[in-house]
Amino acid sequence: MFQLPILNFSPQQVAGVCETLEESGDIERLGRFLWSLPVAPAACEALNKNESVLRARAIVAFHTGNYRELYHILENHKFTKESHAKLQALWLEAHYQEAEKLRGRPLGPVDKYRVRKKFPLPRTIWDGEQKTHCFKERTRHLLREWYLQDPYPNPSKKRELAQATGLTPTQVGNWFKNRRQRDRAAAAKNRLQQQVLSQGSGRSLQTEEESAGEPLGAVASPAASLSSKAATSAISITSSDSECDIRP
Repeated sequence: MFQLPILNFSPQQVAGVCETLEESGDIERLGRFLWSLPVAPAACEALNKNESVLRARAIVAFHTGNYRELYHILENHKFTKESHAKLQALWLEAHYQEAEKLRGRPLGPVDKYRVRKKFPLPRTIWDGEQKTHCFKERTRHLLREWYLQDPYPNPSKKRELAQATGLTPTQVGNWFKNRRQRDRAAAAKNRLQQQVLSQGSGRSLQTEEESAGEPLGAVASPAASLSSKAATSAISITSSDSECDIRP
């Protein structure tokens, strides 16, 4: 049984116990400890200003399914950047679980995207910097700069870039791999378009020369017709593929 002389604890000591129990992952004991805290107005006011205590309350609210309490805590208290990642995860996961319960099925990637758009992160747990494809624009800019210098970074460079961006070496490696794939796809598309346009110009010139010696109303050869259809199909397929973006 977790028993402590709570009445003799200062707000700093209470915060320390919350942090210890949070790190241990013992949410049940953390919940019991929070329920045992004094309810005197002066004590409550001091604890309600302590970030470690507020974060602990948010965690317990999430794990007990009390999402209304979780949202109230996150929306009405300003948290420091160190707490943002964990609290953002709680905010999103709570909304995902509510949406799944409402729809009666697991959410797919598109469903989760719509939930995030409907319930954006409150500014109390977000630094306001926009993200693109889950990476902040500042991070993407740095990745692009390194990519221009070396599209194939070695493990040492990946670790260095990971430290500079706050990502993991695996995330960095995946971003570079996806970027190389996009560049190869774009280059292949451009080559195909140039080839189709070049063939089209040659056939057009040949048709003009042949039409000068043919009577009016002459029918084009089946081979030329098939070639023209193939070129049109190639352009159509390329245009469709260009909309498929491989996200990092």
